[in-house]
Amino acid sequence: LSQARAGIISTVEVLKVMEAFVNEPNYTVWSDLSCNLGILSTLLSHTDFYEEIQVFVKDVFSPIGERLGWDPKPGEGHLDALLRGLVLGKLGKAGHKATLEEARRRFKDHVEGKHVLSADLRSPVYVTILKHGDSTTLDTMLKLHKQADMQEEKNRIERVLGAISQPELIQKVLSFALSEEVRPQDTVSVIGGVAGGSKQGRKAAWKFLRDNWEELYNRYQGGFLISRLVKV
Repeated sequence: LSQARAGIISTVEVLKVMEAFVNEPNYTVWSDLSCNLGILSTLLSHTDFYEEIQVFVKDVFSPIGERLGWDPKPGEGHLDALLRGLVLGKLGKAGHKATLEEARRRFKDHVEGKHVLSADLRSPVYVTILKHGDSTTLDTMLKLHKQADMQEEKNRIERVLGAISQPELIQKVLSFALSEEVRPQDTVSVIGGVAGGSKQGRKAAWKFLRDNWEELYNRYQGGFLISRLVKV
């Protein structure tokens, strides 16, 4: 990938190498593949190839997704649980039909209190249903945020809200970032999530940062959070 980014080889060569990893069992390798595909997706979101890279993601990640399934297997380790969350989140965001349907089913059961999602599955399920969700989905997520007893759960929700796609809902998430519902130190996570969520989100987050620069700069007094905000 570094060679492709430097213009030495074609990105097509990178994708061919990635295809060779479909039977890879190691979490660290998949994490690296996921990160690199994320970089490519971001770049390609400004081109006609964005939908095609999503198809590629589904093709590469679906075999490992089918092997892992949704539920822990006896004797599996911590890395398998991490890998399951990574893979399901990637497939869900890319619009993998079976993953999206199962995520919606499990989310409904979670909200209704029938079957609470395990901590490992919450982020991938939340991301999936938001990415392909509507105003009702966002309202449900904000309600879960309000009801959450633990700060860890609030932060988990804050980080994924930016996955929502519709422009008016993106604005709602950005307004939420500066509300009293979000701790000042966590505002950056919400705006960063929007910036990383979609092409529309990046543009909206950049405009929001400029429009609210004075308030944000005064809030963080030039500390590390303002530099992190600019970076995301």
